[in-house]
Amino acid sequence: MFLIAFAAGTALMMQSAGAEMARAEEARLEACVAKIEVDPENAYEDALAWSFEGNRPGARQCTALALIELGNYETGAQRLQMLASSTDGGTMEQRAVYLSQAGQAWIMAGAPEQAVVSFTDALKLAPGTVDLLVDRASAYMMTEDWDKALSDLDLAVANSPSFGPAHQLRAEVHLNKKEYGLALRDVEAAMAADPKNIDTLLVRGRVREAMRVAEEDGVPQ
Repeated sequence: MFLIAFAAGTALMMQSAGAEMARAEEARLEACVAKIEVDPENAYEDALAWSFEGNRPGARQCTALALIELGNYETGAQRLQMLASSTDGGTMEQRAVYLSQAGQAWIMAGAPEQAVVSFTDALKLAPGTVDLLVDRASAYMMTEDWDKALSDLDLAVANSPSFGPAHQLRAEVHLNKKEYGLALRDVEAAMAADPKNIDTLLVRGRVREAMRVAEEDGVPQ
């Protein structure tokens, strides 16, 4: 009986120690990411030093993010993808975050095809996530694959009808497909969500100009 009680107590202590370690790592990661915003070079050095202490996932993530901030987009993206597929990569939600960050880095690197792969892998772990759908749509738009972009944005709007960025991007897609009435409808929805968004106002101006030209040319709206 004593051995059973001792084993149970030891297990609880190990769980508690594991939870405390996870909290400490999360706090260290937050501090590292915050430092990246103001001093990416030193943040990178800190992340490397942290990696040498045990190569924890948080250290690898912060190293990758620091590299991205320093302009090494491809290397940072590749490291995040490796982290997402590693045995100690964490929960599906954490792995989806790594892949989302990798996708953003690929976009910054001007590599939308690779970004699509990262966002697609992230969506496999977090299906229907609106931000991921919008991000993948952005990558599709960079390759002028308007139909695939529209498919993602339709699903994003269906999942979150008042999400302004999805409407704004969908207006861009409709504009490029010369579907001006649908574009204007999305612009209005985006403005309802964020009336002062400069990008939406610019899209509205382009849509109105396209409609004016089409009307002069006798093209049905």
